[in-house]
Amino acid sequence: MALIECKNVSLGYENRIVCSGLNFRVERGDFLSVVGENGSGKSTLMKAILGLKETADGHLHFGDGLTARQIGYLPQQTTLQRDFPASVQEVVLSGCLAAKGRHLFFQKAQRDRAAAAMARLDLLGLKHRCYRELSGGQQQRVLLARALCATETLLLLDEPVAGLDPLVTADFYRLVQTLNREDGVTVIMVSHDLFDALALSTHILHMQGGSAFFGTRDDYLASDFYRRLAGGDRHV
Repeated sequence: MALIECKNVSLGYENRIVCSGLNFRVERGDFLSVVGENGSGKSTLMKAILGLKETADGHLHFGDGLTARQIGYLPQQTTLQRDFPASVQEVVLSGCLAAKGRHLFFQKAQRDRAAAAMARLDLLGLKHRCYRELSGGQQQRVLLARALCATETLLLLDEPVAGLDPLVTADFYRLVQTLNREDGVTVIMVSHDLFDALALSTHILHMQGGSAFFGTRDDYLASDFYRRLAGGDRHV
């Protein structure tokens, strides 16, 4: 059974439908990049997957025991978030809030999970540093570790490299690719950079003008959606 199956879904905001008849599947181990012009419904789809917004029509199904609360989410950073006055360890541990339940304090299992996530992303040496004192690339590693605390199954990344320089971007993408290919973590990533999306992904969801393409990377390269972009700007 697919982790996520989207059947004839329509999405909208401010009483306006931005995409209709949306169909796609996400299987374990997939790397799905969601691309498209601004206003095509990418962010609205992310909110629907996270259970923060209802679909206007159709059904969004979770399978294999997955729930919206078990998705690791790395949102776009705001200026306020970049200046958050907490330690790296505290930020990462906050990814275990759902697992903490009604306990007043984090339990050993959650602290061990946060430590494992920091070790996985080479952050243990920074765990007592203040988050707002870190570089942009280090902050994204911290937020990725936080997202890993919420899940071993699915990461949802919303334009995770916005504002990062090319070297830091490449390093971050290597981390995510390793998590996907070696650790088996399924990834859904919203991206404005089609070139990088094609390099990383097994599948592409291209949302544009109220319609959408979904398929493998190779199917996308042979599609009219891609051909219309050939020779143009790689950023979509």
